[in-house]
Amino acid sequence: MFAGFTQQEVTLSEAVLNVRYGGNGPPVLLLHGHPRTHATWSKVAPLLAQSFTVVCPDLRGFGRSSKPADLPDHAGSSKRAKARDCIELMSFLGFEEFALVGHDRGSYTAYRTALDYPEKITRLAVLECVPILEALERCNEKFARQWYHWFFFAQPEKPERAILADPDQWYGERPETMGDEEYEEFRRAIHDPATVHGMIEDYRAGLSVDRQHELQDRQAGRMIKCPLLSLWAEHDDLEEIYGDIPAIWRRWAHNVQGKSINSGHHMAEEAPEELTATLRQFLLSSE
Repeated sequence: MFAGFTQQEVTLSEAVLNVRYGGNGPPVLLLHGHPRTHATWSKVAPLLAQSFTVVCPDLRGFGRSSKPADLPDHAGSSKRAKARDCIELMSFLGFEEFALVGHDRGSYTAYRTALDYPEKITRLAVLECVPILEALERCNEKFARQWYHWFFFAQPEKPERAILADPDQWYGERPETMGDEEYEEFRRAIHDPATVHGMIEDYRAGLSVDRQHELQDRQAGRMIKCPLLSLWAEHDDLEEIYGDIPAIWRRWAHNVQGKSINSGHHMAEEAPEELTATLRQFLLSSE
């Protein structure tokens, strides 16, 4: 996977990130979600690399990247801390401005980066998400039933014990869609207790320090300044739960586009050609 890409461990001020990068052209940073690693982009990244320099890290706490120390407020796993990693990583690679694409949990880091470093982010694509604060304020019985994992993962110790008792059964993935190498990278992550803990800490941060940061953004009237593209999967439940997803994002960004992708939740694996075409059109647009 990632033929022609360079793999490197990059040491930053607070983390060591496992990274693959390749291609030529304007820089774009791709951030994976839970329980994936950078390998989720293995079908999309080479296609985008025909037009862009593509950078795919494992987020801190995930995959082969370092795991932050546990703190009472989970700040080491906060999206703000991961946003700092993004800025430092791209600067290390020689990019002071770049486009940013995030999926699932990675999308929370993506829009946090755009909020905290507006001068650095040229374009932002968020896949399969709305802001954490918006989700919690819309929490009803449907959300609680279908996204119960948010609240289970926020509990101390029990989520890790449940997952690690049988990681393959818990996550239930198969190599047919992901690819054999990608599946082995995924299994390596979910069978590593430190990585499972790092992934779950991302959720604990989400319901604590991340929510607080978003509340501060709202109170300060802070908005995402760059163009934003919201994408959601036709065969997942985001639109069912939230209805008009772009309308939610217009509370957080001035320039919002949105559309669905014909796939399930993991669209980079299930619909890489459609996703790549959509991202390329957005990233190259002058609007």
